[in-house]
Formats: sequence, structure tokens, C-alpha cells
Amino acid sequence: MNTKKRTDLIAQVQKRYALMLPYLSEQTKRIWAAAETLALGRSGNAIVAEATGMSRTTLTKATQEVVHSPGVPRRQRRPGGGRKKLAETDPTLLEALDALLDPSTRGDPASPLRWTSKSTYHLAEALTAQGHPVSQRTVYRLLEDLGYSLQANRKTDEGTDHPDRDAQFQFISTQVKQFQRQKQPVISVDTKKKENIGQFANKGQEWEPQGRPTRVKTYDFPEPQQGKACPYGIYDLTRNEGWVNVGLSHDTAQFAVESIRRWWEKMGRQRYPHAYKLLITADGGGSNGYRTRLWKVELQRLANTVQMALHVCHFPPGTSKWNKIEHRMFSFISKNWRGKPLDSLATIVNLIANTTTDTGLHIEASMDDSVYEKGVEVTEEELALLRLTRAPFHGEWNYIIKPQI
Repeated sequence: MNTKKRTDLIAQVQKRYALMLPYLSEQTKRIWAAAETLALGRSGNAIVAEATGMSRTTLTKATQEVVHSPGVPRRQRRPGGGRKKLAETDPTLLEALDALLDPSTRGDPASPLRWTSKSTYHLAEALTAQGHPVSQRTVYRLLEDLGYSLQANRKTDEGTDHPDRDAQFQFISTQVKQFQRQKQPVISVDTKKKENIGQFANKGQEWEPQGRPTRVKTYDFPEPQQGKACPYGIYDLTRNEGWVNVGLSHDTAQFAVESIRRWWEKMGRQRYPHAYKLLITADGGGSNGYRTRLWKVELQRLANTVQMALHVCHFPPGTSKWNKIEHRMFSFISKNWRGKPLDSLATIVNLIANTTTDTGLHIEASMDDSVYEKGVEVTEEELALLRLTRAPFHGEWNYIIKPQI
């Protein structure tokens, strides 16, 4: 059952429960809940439990009573009968639980769970040891009452911001708009995360016949004979199109610039037949980093080949997630192949090339079996020959490389 359908069912049960509750005794409430559970079928127990707050154990017993003992017995529990909630019989329980959950902000550096996974089982054990006998299931319910939920870490801290970060963003934006007004190409480039090639597990889920999931290897140890795929992407900001060069070698500056050259030969030249300059927006590090000498040398060779001035703008350090290619192309590629084992280079290329979006994203991809060596040295003499002009504003991030001939 998908999440939306489950949420809708819970809401419907909650609405009916709210309408019926004033007219229900303790016993008829259980009978009504059992009827709802049976009507919903396989997931009824969990849905009714979440909608009403009744425990699954109570619902299971009530369902069995309805199925095996039809009819309402004469004896009913009087209002307010039954066992009291632990939060009522133990007034300090919630306070003790809250202190365990966040000891660093509660001034308790000696908390028994300061360096331990705060699972419901560990919390129940710690509370019991402190004189609050409680089960794991009760802890789970109390956590929900306190407004807690299971959450993963979220990447938000980027480190220290460069003082000219916003100014560089504005500079890049101005350059992009100027190129687009002049109908000149603007691309965003970056290397996507390397992927193991083989029958390995891939995050995500995919619809398969029930009980027949795709079988993959238990461990993700890379296979030397298969290697890793290294996808380098080029995203056309104006046309919402992309090119991905999938290599098997190292992610070097030579590989990065070769990927841009292939994009130009396969896509760019056709889209921009009157282009005389190209704007490249790239991260500040990696194979296309602003400090990488080989990146500039290879760009000079590319400028000589395509006979265009190459304008380059790098994002400030620690801001790679703002690169347009990340959330306009790479994210959709990851969604398209989630749950699918990347068992061959051809599979990766086909999955990338078949990635589309409602906004019209179009991607082409190809394999690159060339070998790109690491550690290629660039001499001072080679740097001196570059026809490179630095911009007045942060020339290390913004520069132009023109053809030498």
C-alpha cells in the first residue's frame, strides 16, 4: 500500500472515530474498532491503531472476539474503568524520557544514552533502570505524544561562508543572463558520484511481483573486472538538455574537458550554430577546480579546437549544491534508476538516456572507454603559454580562455 493511500485511510478512520466516540462505551468502542479493522483487510490493524491510538494487541483481541463470539455480552466496563496510563500513574516519566532524548541540551552530560543509539529498546531499558518500568511499545507511543519522530541527518551546514559568496553568485547570474540574451550557450558541469558496476543493491524501491524482489549481492565490494562508472555531466541551462559522458577511468581534468568536447560535437554545435563563445559554470574543486592547472591547459586545447572563447565561472568553495546540474539533472537520473541494479555500463547509459521530466528534460549519454591517467604534471612554461584573461572580480574564479590561433 502506497503512502498516500495509507494516509487517506487513516484520515477517514479518524473522522469516523471522532463522530462515533461520544456514543461508544469502552466495549462498543472495541467492537467498532474491530469492525473497522476487518473491513480494511490486511493492513487494518495498523491503520486503526494509528488512527485511534488503541494498541494493536487490543485490536487483535477485539477482532478475535467479534469473529469467534458474535453478539454483545451483557457485562460492560464502566466509564473510566481499566488500567490507567503510565503517564498518569508515574508523573515524572515524561520528564525522564525527555531528558534521555537530548542530554546535551538538558544539562546532563552523564546521561546513560549520551553515546548510545537512542532506540526505543535502549530508552525503555534506561527508564526501567531509573525506576520507571516501561515497555518498548509504550516508549514508542510516548515519543509520538511528545512530538518526536524518526529522522535522518540533514546536510545543511556548508562550513564557513566565503565573504564574497553572494557576490559571486550574483556575478554568475549576470553572466548567464547576458549569454542567454545573446543566444550564446551556457552550461553547468560536474562529475556525478561514481557507481559500482555489477549486481549490487541500489537505493530505492521498484514494483515487482510480490515475493520476487530483484536479487543482488549481499556485499558491495567492487569487482575489479567490472570497475566503477564515472559519469561526467553537461547541462544546458537554456534548453534544459544534458549530456553525460560515462567513463571507466579516473575522474581527471582531461576526462572533464573531453566530456565537454563530446557534448559540443554531439549536441552543442547543432543547437548553437552561430556560437562564438561558451560560458561554463563549474564547482570550485574536483577535476574542474579553479586551482587545477591541467583543467586550464585542457580548456586551452578545447578553445583551440572549437575556435571559441571559453568563459569560466566557478562556484565559491563549499557551495557545490547550488550548481544547477545537481538539482536539474543529476537528481532526476538518481530517481530514474533507483531500485535498479547497475549491472553493466550499457545499463547505466540507457538509464541515463531515458531520464525525462514533466518540464521537458532531455538527456543523451555515451560510453567513454579511454584511459585518463592521474598525476599529469603541468609546467610553469605550459601555464605561461595560456591565453587566459582573468576578470577584475575574483580572477581566480572568473576567467576567459581564448584560442591561441
